[in-house]
Amino acid sequence: MTAAVALDDVRRAFGPVRALDGLTWSAPAGRITAVLGPNGAGKTTAIECAVGLQRPDSGTVRVLGADPAHADADHRARVGVMLQSGGLPNGTKPIRLLRHLAELYADPADVDPVAARLGVTDFAGTTVRRLSGGQKQRLALAAALLGRPEVLFLDEPAAGLDPHGRLDVWDIISEQREAGRSVVVTTHSFDEAQHLADHLVIMNAGRTVAEGPLDAVTDGTSLEDLYFGLTRKGRA
Repeated sequence: MTAAVALDDVRRAFGPVRALDGLTWSAPAGRITAVLGPNGAGKTTAIECAVGLQRPDSGTVRVLGADPAHADADHRARVGVMLQSGGLPNGTKPIRLLRHLAELYADPADVDPVAARLGVTDFAGTTVRRLSGGQKQRLALAAALLGRPEVLFLDEPAAGLDPHGRLDVWDIISEQREAGRSVVVTTHSFDEAQHLADHLVIMNAGRTVAEGPLDAVTDGTSLEDLYFGLTRKGRA
């Protein structure tokens, strides 16, 4: 199956800390790939390399066949990103922000349906700095969807959401797959991975310790047992 995202022997160090240590995995096109791993496994660093916010020290990263560190504007418009840090400007209001972002795309999604689908209209009059964590998550996901991206990178998309909000986000992510888009979700939630993933990546200490279709990787073992069995190694 064609890979929408491919990392091959990627290394990234911050002083003595090796955040990525020969990391290799891929995300199949038109599927949802869930990336799991403990804190410090390198998940966010890997995503930041994949969207061009960091450059690996060595190895190759390809998204839709291009190196994201040197990608042009056309390529970047094909990629949607929702990072853990958010990066939302605090002084503006949600709908104003979404309308501004939509103007940056040649063929954006209609802001109003996207905002309504994610409940952003419910807090449209509140400045970003006053939003709750869950509201910021909804706004960040709406922003990531505006460009009708071919590939979506979602870093902990359901973090801070109540159970209803989490299910809403899962439905939206599944809808992206139904539309033929490729989605990469980093998560700490076994339920989220089990519910969404077609393809699974488990990282530990900057490396891939398991990868493949969800059913093939688990092979009758619970995802939780598999995860702890793999990620406890070398962490004593």
